[in-house]
Amino acid sequence: MQDTTGKAASGNPAGDSGATAEQNKVHMNGNAVTQNGFNPPSIPTPQPQSECQLPTPTPIVQREQWGGKYEFLLSCIGYCVGLGNVWRFPYLCYRNGGGVFLIPYFIMLIVTGVPLFLMELSLGQYGAAGPITVWKCCPLLKGIGIGMLCVSTLVCLYYNVIIAWTFYYLGSSFQSPLPWSCEALANAAICNNTANNSTGKVLTPTEIFWNEQVLGVVGSKGLHDPGPVRWPLALCLLAAWIIIFLCMLKGIRSSGKVTQHNVLIVSTATNSCVASARISCWPHVCPCCLCFQVVYVTATFPYFVLIVLIIRGATLEGSLQGVAFYLTPDWSRLANAQVWNDAASQIFYSLGIGVGGLLSMASYNKFDNNVIRDTIVITTGNCCTSFFAGFAIFSVLGHMAYRKGVPVGEVADTGPGLAFVAYPEALALLPGSVFWSIMFFLMLFMLGVDTLFGNMEGITTAVLDEFPHLRGNPLQKSLFLGALCFFFYLMGLLLVTNGGIYWFTLIDSFSTSFGLIIITLFMCIGISFFYGVNQFCQDILDMIRHCPPWCGKVLIYFKACWVFCTPFLLLFILTYIFIEMYRTSLRYGDYVYPLWGKALGVCMGATCCLQILIWAIVAITKETGTLKERFQKSIRPLNSWRQNTLNSTVTAEEHVEPEQVDAPYTVTLTDMDITAMTWDMGSQA
Repeated sequence: MQDTTGKAASGNPAGDSGATAEQNKVHMNGNAVTQNGFNPPSIPTPQPQSECQLPTPTPIVQREQWGGKYEFLLSCIGYCVGLGNVWRFPYLCYRNGGGVFLIPYFIMLIVTGVPLFLMELSLGQYGAAGPITVWKCCPLLKGIGIGMLCVSTLVCLYYNVIIAWTFYYLGSSFQSPLPWSCEALANAAICNNTANNSTGKVLTPTEIFWNEQVLGVVGSKGLHDPGPVRWPLALCLLAAWIIIFLCMLKGIRSSGKVTQHNVLIVSTATNSCVASARISCWPHVCPCCLCFQVVYVTATFPYFVLIVLIIRGATLEGSLQGVAFYLTPDWSRLANAQVWNDAASQIFYSLGIGVGGLLSMASYNKFDNNVIRDTIVITTGNCCTSFFAGFAIFSVLGHMAYRKGVPVGEVADTGPGLAFVAYPEALALLPGSVFWSIMFFLMLFMLGVDTLFGNMEGITTAVLDEFPHLRGNPLQKSLFLGALCFFFYLMGLLLVTNGGIYWFTLIDSFSTSFGLIIITLFMCIGISFFYGVNQFCQDILDMIRHCPPWCGKVLIYFKACWVFCTPFLLLFILTYIFIEMYRTSLRYGDYVYPLWGKALGVCMGATCCLQILIWAIVAITKETGTLKERFQKSIRPLNSWRQNTLNSTVTAEEHVEPEQVDAPYTVTLTDMDITAMTWDMGSQA
């Protein structure tokens, strides 16, 4: 080894120095180590342009890391605890019979939600890559990452429309009295039950405000008749995308040159403070202190507002009737595939499984972060928030049923607009309703921006990992983000027309349905059987260096879920969905979707999951040999898969002085080189 190195170095030390440096470059904890760990002293070289010009070092595009475990934990909680908890969960629970929905919901949480959540966090943290690049652990399954991007695109397309609705309500909340309250003069006759719709059903002011002033759905006949764009909503949607664009510019990655003085600043609520600030001139000035204070306020603010709504709802007449509907199960509904489908989709939707956001955020983690602890904390807090928010909705629904004299299950149209009917109804009954309405919709805006930011982060991280030059070019990165947000805005204009709610419901129903389940199923099978569940568990233990005893015991449960329980339950639900898909009609209120609309929704879901097959064929065709040999090569991890491990195993505390080898050209070796060569030799074997 010494002779070879010495000969190679002495043969042409000047001419091969650039090539040798490029081949031996290793990034270790943000620092570039060249020449096998040895940084040769700077030797002045003649410069043809100017004698005083210093050599310009090549900028290193570095992948940043979270500043600490609490920053990542708060960011994930902000990503998971969003509109899905206070908006989507209540209307799915209401549509599927109230309390009976909680049974499949918690079964899906324990058997599929928590194991898949841990799998995504571990995969992203260990590989330190986005949803596409991370599949260098198994190139055959690269299509899973592409499918995640397709699902995330559909979710982002309609999710910001909810934020636009929130903006509209937020602006309307500055009117006194509230335009949907009985105190408004225009609603006096409605509150006296003198105004009925065409079906003779009594409508409340909140329902009329939602259907006529916000959506304009009364001006559309269905999916085939979207009608004109509602420009107030279009302006709200534009403002929402501008805010998202500005947040993405100051994401968790810096856009400038990385230095040793960079400090990561994280704000999970508004993400407006998320940036990489250089503190080389004023190291004692900490701009992140204010951001952390904002985090603590916005993390607790939604719970404070929900507590106020629950207390107020409990004092209304008939509220107990709504709570009883929420907690009492109708066992016959468990035989309906739609209940299980909605429970699975809500778990995936609320936890953000299968859309790439979790995987991308975990890729910026420190290698030794305890992913098992984070998984338990985040999933438990997220689902408890959903259950807690349900009391605020159903107490108000019970009061509405009492006023109308109808059962709770018939008090309102099921659908995504339920929360925009029940919550404003409760706000209008509060003392100081204007103030509480502003606070509530400001809370919804914060929750929505958090979640959408995570989904967009999944898309951008995947693209930037595939095209690394964009990371080091702020202008190109800004243009890419601007074009992406503008594309989503143009596509979202369809959803803010008079018939936009029909298209919204279609995308919402199929974007997180069977396509997402198929993607997560293949992710589970691929990691368990192609990559190897034992190897994956060992990777988790390698990341948790000082693993507590309870972590090892819990990992046994997760291993059983990944190999048996989770794939079996996902296959069962998937089969049930396909059997019942043609028997159940998609509805929004009294409108039944036509067959071509349902077929369009199926095509959306199929496009996402077909990426797995397409890119698997591409991976096999790139290999050589027989079909069996091609398959075996395509499921083998690439040599670069362990690079994050190699770069993270040596810390400041464990630093070992390098040993020097005497040779004509001095080369310094570290334990990093020995480990890397061992892995390369093992991979070639």
